Amino acid sequence: MINFFKSLNPLNILWLAVVLFALRAGYLFNLPLKIDAGFALPLSRVLLLPVNIVVSPIFNVAFAALIVFVQALLLNHLVNHFNLLGKPTFLPALMYITLSGLFTPFLVLSAPLICNFLVIWMLFKLFRFYKSKDCKSNAFDLGMMVAIGSIIYLPFVYQFLIIFIGLVIFKPFAWREWVAAILGYLLIFFFLAVYYYLNNRLAQFVNIWLPLATRFPNKISINYYNYLVLIPVIVILVLCFFKLQQNFYKSYVQARKSFQLLLFLLIITSLTFYVKAGFQLTHFLLCAVPASVFFSYYFLYARRKWFYEVLFGLLLITIVYFQFNTF
Repeated sequence: MINFFKSLNPLNILWLAVVLFALRAGYLFNLPLKIDAGFALPLSRVLLLPVNIVVSPIFNVAFAALIVFVQALLLNHLVNHFNLLGKPTFLPALMYITLSGLFTPFLVLSAPLICNFLVIWMLFKLFRFYKSKDCKSNAFDLGMMVAIGSIIYLPFVYQFLIIFIGLVIFKPFAWREWVAAILGYLLIFFFLAVYYYLNNRLAQFVNIWLPLATRFPNKISINYYNYLVLIPVIVILVLCFFKLQQNFYKSYVQARKSFQLLLFLLIITSLTFYVKAGFQLTHFLLCAVPASVFFSYYFLYARRKWFYEVLFGLLLITIVYFQFNTF
């Protein structure tokens, strides 16, 4: 299967749809009677509106799958446009669809899933830093994106660090670009403050950021059997980092800097799950974008076909197996 997606063949889009359905078949077979839209609560909390989005479970899963499919194609275009892998390929789309089906909470509508559109859009602008002489407009736009993402899903606020890291990696220091990013962020919340003022609730405006004071959890209660699917994921990531280390200086400068930025994105996103009071697995959907690029790099340059095909097949089998079996 991996070899089939290594080429940029338009027919691969149809096979992507097949893989997308296959990785959701188990959940559709055991579909719950009710699924709440995960982004209704933060919107109602911030916008002071009784947002209560209720849709049928089948529509919820189907619409989430459509969003994942569109995001996979956008991510694939991003990677090929900036030539991050050195070859045109459909592997990023395949890997994103695969990683977005790791756990059953990933298969429904959620705020992190919506925010992945912003993550991909941000990466388009961040990667353009490399060849841009003046990045103030892009930095301003990135600040607004982080602010909008923070309204949808509060932990997204930490993506603001990615803007500064991108400026450090791609550009020499220019204080105007850093200020432009801050102004872009503040502009959105200025209008939000005006909205609170017009609703006579300006005193409650500060409550938006209260979850940021959440202490790091001392204990997280999870069922470890449900996370055995992460074993092949960790193996692939480790192999990818070894492969990147071997070929790091063989890549051109922009690709090297881009992979550094993606690594920071993966780390920061992974560590910000604690912002929400309760542990929510859907947060790690934000990690699917950078992880998909790393996965693609390994599978594109791995030499032992039998090994990487078996490894990817094992990943698919475990995903489907744990959708049919809950412990």
